[in-house]
Amino acid sequence: MIKAKKSLGQNFLIDKSILEKIVNTTDVSNKTILEIGPGTGNLTSCILKKKPKQIFVIEKDNELSINLKNKFNNQIKIINNDVLKIDETKLFNERVTVFGNLPYNISTEILSKWVINLKNNFWFECLVLMFQKEVADRIIAEFNTSNYGRLSIICNWKLKIKKICDIKPEAFFPRPKIESSLLYFYPKKNFTKIKDPKNLEKITRIFFNQRRKMLKKPFNQLFNGDKRVLDKLNIDLNLRPQNLTLDTYYKLTSEYENLIS
Repeated sequence: MIKAKKSLGQNFLIDKSILEKIVNTTDVSNKTILEIGPGTGNLTSCILKKKPKQIFVIEKDNELSINLKNKFNNQIKIINNDVLKIDETKLFNERVTVFGNLPYNISTEILSKWVINLKNNFWFECLVLMFQKEVADRIIAEFNTSNYGRLSIICNWKLKIKKICDIKPEAFFPRPKIESSLLYFYPKKNFTKIKDPKNLEKITRIFFNQRRKMLKKPFNQLFNGDKRVLDKLNIDLNLRPQNLTLDTYYKLTSEYENLIS
């Protein structure tokens, strides 16, 4: 019997109704699928029933990779590697549909890597991903709420995000101590142009470094008190970082790039 490794953040999804709900989130028929962290292959089996064109799975665990090979033979293509070390844009010649019960300990790192490295041509059609509920709440948080922050701003830049459902601990083995949430991501047609996404990371890091403080200090640090930017974006420096909309942060980043270019 396969044992979940705590060091890799493994919790295997076993609830059939949840597995079916995940697969039914989007049409997979005749599509190229990428699954992250397939574990024992429960979701993989459900995807195969929907007749995809092909399935790639990324599984870091050697033991699980061998088990998947024995279970599915040539029905799937197994990449036995760390997802954080892979450039997905070089794997495919077409947009893929991505499923992932992401390891809790690196879920935000995986998502941030994908979002920050997105070019104008998206390598995926959509992402259907599971997170700890508290992480998902931060991803979909709206401004003026306590969960709103860097993760919300970065993830929503080029992607529309929809919450599908919450998932109880008993849907997994072993049971995690917390609830999970399933999110659906798909590309935006229109978004603020930013030359280097690392500047968006920088802007949000500096603004949210002291999220309870007013905007004056981080703004002056980045823009040296440039009143033209304040007027152009209609920013009140007496507000706090969580009071600025997503769009304001994207425009601030664009203004910062104009300043340093």
